[in-house]
Amino acid sequence: MNLLVTKRQALAQLVFCQGCCCGRTDRDRPELPVEKLKAAWSAGKLNRTVQLTISGCLGPCDLTNVTAVLTPDEQIWLGGLEGEAVYDAFIQWAKDCHEVGERLPLPELLESHRFERWPTEVEA
Repeated sequence: MNLLVTKRQALAQLVFCQGCCCGRTDRDRPELPVEKLKAAWSAGKLNRTVQLTISGCLGPCDLTNVTAVLTPDEQIWLGGLEGEAVYDAFIQWAKDCHEVGERLPLPELLESHRFERWPTEVEA
């Protein structure tokens, strides 16, 4: 089988959920600052380094404001995201990756929101 190949080789892709629950302030959920994120990506020309995607529902709705960090090496799932500091950390991380031309580790603030999307064992 021949696989398609893309010319767009971003270091990572951030997929922010804005679905049935995430970002829905009308349902008393924390805001997803879409316009702030888009403005930062546009101003810094970050999309070629860290692609920004605003998606529909990604799943684990109980974790509110879910984001997937997709890289060639792994999928990192983050949940329970809220507040200016969290989204500023995403922006700064993308800028830093762009500046050095490589994917850097996520800031500790973001790592603290990490969860296992596909657990191998079910906890009792």
